[in-house]
Amino acid sequence: MTQANSDFPVVEGMKAGGGWNELWDGLYEMDPEWTELYMKMAMQPFQSGVIPPKVVQLLCIAVDASATHMYAPGTRRHIQAALDMGVTPEEILEVLKLATIVGIHSCNLGVPILVEEMAARRQKQSED
Repeated sequence: MTQANSDFPVVEGMKAGGGWNELWDGLYEMDPEWTELYMKMAMQPFQSGVIPPKVVQLLCIAVDASATHMYAPGTRRHIQAALDMGVTPEEILEVLKLATIVGIHSCNLGVPILVEEMAARRQKQSED
């Protein structure tokens, strides 16, 4: 069946073009209609032309490389696509630096707790 004749042209196009994540196979097998609709929605920024393609690739690099996602195959695919579009290695590096900001929240959460716990220990030691 060709992509044009497929009941699931977006998914089949992603598979043919190398944009499909094999981790999605189970979801696709269990609910192909929903998966197709989701992928159609997810692909909209790539196809709408509202955001320049280079910027879309840079955003995808940031998402895939972020501490909450860390998806190496996607990061690699989007870096390759960005380089092919003329994005410089320096621009990609700056995006990767920005993506690390997501992880700072670990410190924002953990450091105040550490300070509180250390103060509580000092308080307990002074009472003993």
